[in-house]
Amino acid sequence: MAPHPEKLSFADEVLLRNGCPGVVGMAAVFAGDPPDLSDVRDRVAERWGVLKRMHQVLEHPRADAPDARRGLRGTPRWTVTGPFDPDVHVLDSPAKLEDLWGHSTDRPLPAGLPPWRLYLVPGVPGGGFALSLIAQHTLIDGRSLQTLLCTLMDGTAPAQLSGRPTRLPRAGLRDVCGEIRALTAPGRALPMDEPTGACPSVAVLGLPSHLVTAARRPRADGRRASLNELLLSAVAGALRGTFGPPGQWPGEGGAVYSAVPCDLRTQENLRELGNIVTAVRVRVPVDAASPEARLRQSQLMLEDVPARAAAHAVMFSLTSAVRRMCPWATRLATGRGYRPSYMATSTTVLRWHDAPSTFYGRDFRQGIVLPPLHRPGNASFAAVKTGDALALTVVCNMRPGEARVLGEAVIAELEVLAG
Repeated sequence: MAPHPEKLSFADEVLLRNGCPGVVGMAAVFAGDPPDLSDVRDRVAERWGVLKRMHQVLEHPRADAPDARRGLRGTPRWTVTGPFDPDVHVLDSPAKLEDLWGHSTDRPLPAGLPPWRLYLVPGVPGGGFALSLIAQHTLIDGRSLQTLLCTLMDGTAPAQLSGRPTRLPRAGLRDVCGEIRALTAPGRALPMDEPTGACPSVAVLGLPSHLVTAARRPRADGRRASLNELLLSAVAGALRGTFGPPGQWPGEGGAVYSAVPCDLRTQENLRELGNIVTAVRVRVPVDAASPEARLRQSQLMLEDVPARAAAHAVMFSLTSAVRRMCPWATRLATGRGYRPSYMATSTTVLRWHDAPSTFYGRDFRQGIVLPPLHRPGNASFAAVKTGDALALTVVCNMRPGEARVLGEAVIAELEVLAG
């Protein structure tokens, strides 16, 4: 008997209804020649076949379903129609990694099957091959992508995940009210010549480790910049260098905001699959004139992210109660948060501090992440640190080739900070 359909979580439903393609991805890069595709399929069937989330299909309600218009029984649900087929879900890549992601980011995966695919990608930069997992964000978040790729590594013991879960402070209703005010502040989109002419672009760039190390060096206050602070600062400089000071941008003034994802998992559910994450909205200091000033402001902006994420966790618990009484409430809460004027950028940093790992004897080298594509006037930046290797992926919905322009501008800003 098939499992009973499950309701989408609040985070799942927000991602489903945000009006974006919602495709995310992560690649694990290995040294050497790729194994046979049949071996990859065997490993995936063995390790992921026991994971319920990987068999789930999004079931949309029929238009004529009773009370669908009132939203009572008209909400999508997760259902399992049968096991996934490795021959369908595990494939040879039709293109190089950057091209594969460029072709995937603006189109949702086909309906009717579990919304994920794993590609065997030969010929990655620097040699070797990659396993690229692409999925609908509605199904899983970035931490889940990393968890899944870790489970494919050789050996029977679970792979060690990166870092520790963030310890969130306690939050009360006053914190929630303050966060609601922060979430409703008006912002502005990145400047575009003609929004109707926007097109997606993806760029994957290596970040020289010596450059990042030098840019993170302690400043006058003795404090060493974190990777999150450094990325937000470098993005601010890249936006200013590419589009000019915000005072020269067309349209109404206002702050430029970035979404900073924050994992809400604890030690007890560190390996749980799904969307157990929030995004804290912080101001991008693109109005600061110097790289050092942008870095100082970025450090101030990110200081209270854990406390604000804790307020989000309280809001989610309250929202769950509201959704039970008013199923249509989620629809009212979505849409605005993904307008480019509300969230012009997103900045994500993932750490892969895994112990030495192999896949069919091939050494694991590094991870690379694909952030989602948002509406025109938005750019997403995601960096992954694996040992000494750092990779930056930029996804834009703006002018053709804008992702590489902004990615190179981020590196230029890091060079200035490295001094």
